Amino acid sequence: MIWSKEETLSRKEIEQIQLERLIETVNRVYEKVPAYRKKMDEKGVKPSDIKTLKDLAKLPFVTKQDMRDNYPFGLFAVPKDKLVRIHASSGTTGKPTVVGYTQNDLDTWTECVSRIACMGGATEKDVAQICFGYGMFTGALGLHYGLEKIGATIVPSSTGNSEKQIMYMKDFETSLLVATPSYALRLAEVAREMGVDPRKDLKVKIGLVGSELLTDAMREEMHKAWGEDMLVTSNYGMSELMGPGVSGECEFTCGMHINEDFFIPEIIDPVTEEVLPAGEKGELVITCIKKEGLPLIRYRTKDITRLFYEKCKCGRTFCRMENLMGRSDDMLKIRGVNVFPSQIEEVILSFDELGPHYEIIVSREGYTDKLEIRVELAKSTDSFTVLEKLANAVRGKLKVMLGLDAKVKLESPNTLQRFEGKAKRIKDLRG
Repeated sequence: MIWSKEETLSRKEIEQIQLERLIETVNRVYEKVPAYRKKMDEKGVKPSDIKTLKDLAKLPFVTKQDMRDNYPFGLFAVPKDKLVRIHASSGTTGKPTVVGYTQNDLDTWTECVSRIACMGGATEKDVAQICFGYGMFTGALGLHYGLEKIGATIVPSSTGNSEKQIMYMKDFETSLLVATPSYALRLAEVAREMGVDPRKDLKVKIGLVGSELLTDAMREEMHKAWGEDMLVTSNYGMSELMGPGVSGECEFTCGMHINEDFFIPEIIDPVTEEVLPAGEKGELVITCIKKEGLPLIRYRTKDITRLFYEKCKCGRTFCRMENLMGRSDDMLKIRGVNVFPSQIEEVILSFDELGPHYEIIVSREGYTDKLEIRVELAKSTDSFTVLEKLANAVRGKLKVMLGLDAKVKLESPNTLQRFEGKAKRIKDLRG
């Protein structure tokens, strides 16, 4: 089902909407946000210089550091009394990034999430269990209101108490699960420990997963856990831009459709900051063109992807972003080699003998970086020969994938830490 007619507009119509909203947004932030006006003046660009969509490249970038430097409300384009809700990041790596919404912003957010929920197969007949944490994190409330607008029945179970989550799924006949991929797998694991087969005893047929990368290998793990007929789609967003609802996959799972009437995407070279042509891989930059409270312009997401503009088989004409390869700030540089956690995950999940839970440990001995991968076995075994053969096979495949050697440590099932929110896979001990 396609939620709104805007999703099928022609490229010319989409770009006309984008240009009109871009010009209005640039004029507004220049007038109302001193920090923006300062950045634009320093770059020698005025609102009157923005006449075409290509002129977007003249504008300065905004980063998470800009949000921290202007904490809490320095980048807002409306007075605080016009806000009806405030969210914020955890602030674990510095000042939290604060975002705020006017009532129009909340309406826009709900519209965007309703679209991506429909892309992922949601209907008014679904019972949707939201296993994101409610609170300052935008994920839970964003999906909540979007699914509610569609007409789905919401079970706002949040995270934690996984046994009770399974009870709700069974008793309420949950058909749609909202969670991170790792927590969705953990719930299936808990269900089996309770004697409940997720594939036969539960009715979950749709997984709207987000907040973590969804690799093809992880999607296959979801199918193994919940059933081959489960429609598992990834959706994308971040609190700075709005929350969930920036983009999402349809049933063809060939990239996430970006709500282009609300966001203008660009791909840049993260080093040179040059705008790259469609189809080339680089850092995603997003401009918000319909937000009142916090209308970010050319926000550097740090996420690595590429854009496709061909019409999708589902009928939507919005451009699609490829499922993320990773984040430029999650990329590990080990002995001069760029390593993304998604590459390691792809290797691990290619072995049926291994489970989906793993940990990446980077350390340094003298002047040499060391890479260790801890990964759980799918089933216990006491055979040293079997374990040694498997560890060597994983090590060899990692060497082919990464171009460097890694130590592989096989752990017993249910050994590594589980996560209810975003999984923390990396321990970088190099200081």
